[in-house]
Amino acid sequence: MFRLRTITGRCYLRRFLHGGVANRDQVLEQLGICADEDQVFEVVGKNKAKLNENHVGCAVGMLWQFQKEKPQMLRTVELIKSHPEFLTLRVLAENKIELMGDVMLVDMLYNILRLSVDPCDSLVQHLVSEAWLRLCRFPMSSLSKFAVCLSDQHLQHSPLMGQITNILNQKLSSIDDARILTILMICVSPLVSPTLRDKLINKADCVLDTMDPSHYNNPRRMVQFLRNIKYSYRPLLEKCNHNLLHNVPLMDAENLGIILGLYQSLQFNNCDFRLAAKQRLIELVDSSTDPLSFTKLFVTLAPMAGLDTKERLESIALILADELNAQQALAVAETLEEIHSRNLLIASVIHKNLQVYRSMELARVTQAMILLHYQSPEFFTKLRNILVHFLQYSVYPYEVTMLTRVLSMLPSPRLDTSVISRVDAVLPQCNLNDLNTFAVVIAKWLRNDPSYRHSTPIKYVRLLQTLNHCGRERLCKADRLDLLLEELKYMSGEWFEEMLLKETMVTLQRLKGQISWTNVPELSLFLTRINYLCAPLMDSIASATMEDINKMHYSSMYATLLPFAVLNYDSPRVDEFGCGRCSFDPHLLVLFGYTLAVADCFPEDMVREIFNVDFLAKLDSQLETLPDALNMRIRLRLMELNRAVCLECPEFQVPWFHERYCQQLHKKGNGFITPVQQQIHKMLGEVLGGVNCAKAAVFTPYFYRVDFECVLDRHRKALSYSEQSQLQIPGDGEVRWGLDSVGKERSELPQGAQRIAVDFLDTKSFCKNSRHMKGEAMMRKRHLEILGYHVVQIPHFEWNSMELSTQDAWKEYLRKKIFTELP
Repeated sequence: MFRLRTITGRCYLRRFLHGGVANRDQVLEQLGICADEDQVFEVVGKNKAKLNENHVGCAVGMLWQFQKEKPQMLRTVELIKSHPEFLTLRVLAENKIELMGDVMLVDMLYNILRLSVDPCDSLVQHLVSEAWLRLCRFPMSSLSKFAVCLSDQHLQHSPLMGQITNILNQKLSSIDDARILTILMICVSPLVSPTLRDKLINKADCVLDTMDPSHYNNPRRMVQFLRNIKYSYRPLLEKCNHNLLHNVPLMDAENLGIILGLYQSLQFNNCDFRLAAKQRLIELVDSSTDPLSFTKLFVTLAPMAGLDTKERLESIALILADELNAQQALAVAETLEEIHSRNLLIASVIHKNLQVYRSMELARVTQAMILLHYQSPEFFTKLRNILVHFLQYSVYPYEVTMLTRVLSMLPSPRLDTSVISRVDAVLPQCNLNDLNTFAVVIAKWLRNDPSYRHSTPIKYVRLLQTLNHCGRERLCKADRLDLLLEELKYMSGEWFEEMLLKETMVTLQRLKGQISWTNVPELSLFLTRINYLCAPLMDSIASATMEDINKMHYSSMYATLLPFAVLNYDSPRVDEFGCGRCSFDPHLLVLFGYTLAVADCFPEDMVREIFNVDFLAKLDSQLETLPDALNMRIRLRLMELNRAVCLECPEFQVPWFHERYCQQLHKKGNGFITPVQQQIHKMLGEVLGGVNCAKAAVFTPYFYRVDFECVLDRHRKALSYSEQSQLQIPGDGEVRWGLDSVGKERSELPQGAQRIAVDFLDTKSFCKNSRHMKGEAMMRKRHLEILGYHVVQIPHFEWNSMELSTQDAWKEYLRKKIFTELP
């Protein structure tokens, strides 16, 4: 170690030694043989009167270099800061700033900040000021390092960073070093324009081809840049992922966790990377024995691990619990909640460190402890008091929003007026997403207020009025579609639907001229999520897609097609989108295939690829690494796609292999029949001539659940329903009646008879703003007709209308639906 440190010191020293023997500098030579910080300080102490700017720069640089070589837990930065000779170096550095060269100046600032000198310290302030004066002449390597220093001081939005952004824009073509480029990309990310964003992405794409592929931090920083600007540009993402995938065997848990976190933020779930990362993390379990390395491993591996590995990780976490610091304990607690563990031993560590946490960490603590069902009145009382204290002094809208949200999760006998005052003060500064959060919180306050049973307290009325005004005003002032879509990304709930939905659609139509291939996927997802059919917007999406379809990445086609399929809208140009053979991730290909099936489109190549044994095996492996909710959603969509292909494309000869899966779903279901369905069942009995002529909640082949089933003979008279008669699929795949009481198979329905399916369609089957039926309800009708049913659909708005307000009217409605509309 002594030899290694001496070599390190000499390497760092080399830049300061330019002359030969005649120009030997004895102080630099003494620094060059130093093996640790104490020896550096000893040289400084003995030569105070001789130290020039080179000596000071070298000494400070060596101090950081020695610290950098140590593991994080073994660093002694605080001891260095408190050493009297370090103060000497700081004073000398401040006095010699003007004598420093450009490179030395930036290096001094960088090293001083790494040694945890306060950004408000006069030395740091003078170094930044001097660097600003020399900014235009810095080499790009020093410019990138200076940009990092500004970011460390939270000056990402400063005019100084704006100048760096301008210099980067002017000199971008001259940068060939991937490290310099990617560091600058991250630092200036808050300030980049769309034009500069595209130039940086193109440059990064070129640099990736020429850089050393083993330097995986460069593509990692490119992905971080995309995350920072909230732009999931798939071509660059996939190119970076290709490099990162090859370097997985070299990565530690921290790097893997960072990359997976970035991917999650960009909604980029690459199957191959997740599987490789999982395998690498499992390999690192045995060597991750200290609290720091284990915490990083646990947070990354546990959510995607199998049951045995989860149990092993959980056991290790509990053994190390008392050794974890406050931040590590919080990270472990959040992960325990994510994997649905109920082990609360880690809670004692969090309780002990409650005063240590910062405001946003306390918000995470609150959520984690509540979701872990931690029961401790003392803990939550203390937590609530600390949260209120932070809230009273917070001036940041995002912080007030988060603290208010988690406060509403805590049991409270009363609501502090200081909290209401803080919320009221910050509302005009909030974006739409924050306003929506406050709407949910205020609704919860109202429900919990004892006086609400008699009248709405005036304090809440004023808050709601301010909330509504701020929301409408923000929509009226919106002039950039991309920024509006970012605010609308997670909007949902009663307040948004009742107060802002119509205004939102008016605003989107006002801005539809800004719809382009870059924002089409985000707009499409929003329209699908809010279940709102707007023909002008849908037509604009189709036109923008066709205009630049060659620029769009194939993965964005799923999101783009989604509203057309789900909302059952056949735009004049949507058939031109195309769905060629593309290399989708397994889970995304299943979702895309299902979306096309809803739209009654079954590309043979895609269907055969999905229902291939190798593909399904890879899909199974990927699903093990995905969150439970997404895992269940993909499995359900695969079943529904399998059913659709079997029914609509029998020529593809895809087998039905979801029988057991559907039986398990059926067992988990509650089989609940709503009051409206009970009412319809009773009416059907009267219309058909007896309650035995209609059966409720019938499962068809391929496990569709029909609300009511009945059979009419050729004279259109209802047949009595036999409990033993139900549809089954024999081995040959032909749909037949079930078995009778003596075990003999019935051949077919009586000649001329017709099986009827009666379905009540609630609001979920229609678009929110119209009586337009959605795609899934239409697909269901197609499939039931293929199974031999005449399908009678009863829309909720017809059954609950004023016209059908009497028993006779309902019965006449059912007679007309069943008998008159029967072919």
